[in-house]
Amino acid sequence: MFWYRIDNRLVHGQIIEAWLPYTGATRLLVVNDALASDDLQQQIISLAIPGRVEVRFLRVDELKAVVTAGGAGRVETLVLVANCGDARRLHDAGVQIGVLNVGNLHYSPGKKQLCAHVAVSDEDEGCMRYLQRGGIELDFRCVPNDPVEIKGW
Repeated sequence: MFWYRIDNRLVHGQIIEAWLPYTGATRLLVVNDALASDDLQQQIISLAIPGRVEVRFLRVDELKAVVTAGGAGRVETLVLVANCGDARRLHDAGVQIGVLNVGNLHYSPGKKQLCAHVAVSDEDEGCMRYLQRGGIELDFRCVPNDPVEIKGW
């Protein structure tokens, strides 16, 4: 099974201590074009990943081949993207995302705060509505035991 999350921090404590155990994931796919070509950052991030978890760093255009490979869905997998635009690119490429956890999008000027951990620009909001129209359920939670926020946003 594949779990999908938007979090502009990508790999951090909540992923390692909450989401990996909750999902039972033994594979972590970090999907980010810049990070996929930065060996030093990959090495640093990999130090934080538990040994039982396989981690791969992929470009956005590489993920579909990974998720459609024979037997890929037999491994519990957490897929992380840093922004809504990358989630949309996955969807547009044909990656089947049933539920997308919106975990963290930092505030910056010009964004509106949807909840404590998610601030969106007009572009982000349009992107999320596009994903919803495409059949993707949005799940606004920082950690698994949080209540799902802003159901009818």
